[in-house]
Amino acid sequence: MAAIRAAQLGAAVTLIEKNKLGGTCLNVGCIPTKALLHSAELYTAMKREGPSIGIFADNLRFDWTAIMKRKNQVVDQLVKGVEGLLRSNGVERVQGEARFVSPGAVQACGNVFEADAFIVATGSEPAMPPIPGLGSGRVVTSDGALSFEVLPQSIAIAGGGVIGVEFASVFASFGVAVTVVEMLPRILPNADAEVAGILRQSLESRGVTFHTGARLNNVTQGAEGLTLSVTAETGSVELTVNKLLVAAGRRPYTKNLGLESLGVAMERGRVLVNERMETSVKNIYAIGDCASRILLAHVASREGEVAAENVMGRPTAMDYKTVPSAVYTSPAVASVGLSEDDARKEGYHVRVGRFPLFTNGKSVVAGDTEGLIKIVSDDRYGEALGVHIVGGPATDMIGEGGLALQLEATLDEIVSTIHAHPTVSEALSEAALASWDRAIHLPKPRSA
Repeated sequence: MAAIRAAQLGAAVTLIEKNKLGGTCLNVGCIPTKALLHSAELYTAMKREGPSIGIFADNLRFDWTAIMKRKNQVVDQLVKGVEGLLRSNGVERVQGEARFVSPGAVQACGNVFEADAFIVATGSEPAMPPIPGLGSGRVVTSDGALSFEVLPQSIAIAGGGVIGVEFASVFASFGVAVTVVEMLPRILPNADAEVAGILRQSLESRGVTFHTGARLNNVTQGAEGLTLSVTAETGSVELTVNKLLVAAGRRPYTKNLGLESLGVAMERGRVLVNERMETSVKNIYAIGDCASRILLAHVASREGEVAAENVMGRPTAMDYKTVPSAVYTSPAVASVGLSEDDARKEGYHVRVGRFPLFTNGKSVVAGDTEGLIKIVSDDRYGEALGVHIVGGPATDMIGEGGLALQLEATLDEIVSTIHAHPTVSEALSEAALASWDRAIHLPKPRSA
């Protein structure tokens, strides 16, 4: 994104990449996991809903090898797409690993490349906590879990964040016995607590076991697989599984770049930047997972645009107010803005509107009625502060919530925006109405 935007603004751009184009998201993150989740969703829908809507598939089964092949095809197609975009914008591509030799030059493939400005976008790598026994071959990170040749019969997932619950959803859909061990009191700790609770209940109904407020002490390998020693809220627990997926987040990849020798300010491996994505060294910028506190592909893309525009003399500041979060589980979860708890902590007089999807016509038609839309607003002015969705096409709908927050929309403005019927998105205006106990498709409150 940074390379293309800079080229659009007239820069001569050289992109140095040591692996595949597209970075973490395209190769070992967003895209391959969503390809697997899509296959899981289709399989689950056929198995659970097919007979009830008159569609029968005798001997329904899945082919894991074919699923993985399709995942790889999707990634390859999109990587080629990125290659085409770079070519069409005149970006020169160099295959290799770059290292700064001065504030105005980097070395790669035995050559020195000089430039007026540099944008560092080296991404991140899976974090591996210092827990005894994680060196076993049966222990994988998210990268390894995307390359299973054969599905394990059972798997434990250390981490109940976005990565952990997405893989839990995939594996549970295909019949794997899944156990999630999360150190914090609840899964998806950055999501609205109510929404995270709904997702947990749904995954539990599909056979996923959760241990929250739990600590993984050590891992030992035996003849039958791995034995995990866990200290949970209810006491000590011993788990025996075929595989362990460590989904403890990611850490910035900034080693061997030569940044420290230039005096670039760092903090625990992360490059420090200002709102213009500038580092402490003039003409060196940093974006994405290596510099951002929000490790999301769409955040990195916007940061890339901001950095490129500043490089090219167009002052631009990064705004994180409307960064959406999307979790592609089944049901899906998406949110933007403040959670109910965070809004109260910030001193707002909070008003909350909820609209369950089981009363939404399109959701009933689609057989996807699990979940709700929740709007958090400021009671004084009616301004929307946060939108939280679980169920339905949550990840596709959250953009409307982000736009509402960006425009500082009020509940009145959301309600007066006519939504097409039947759509799941019309439930957003119903949630706004529910803030005043005026939702059309909910029974009248008894107290009214």
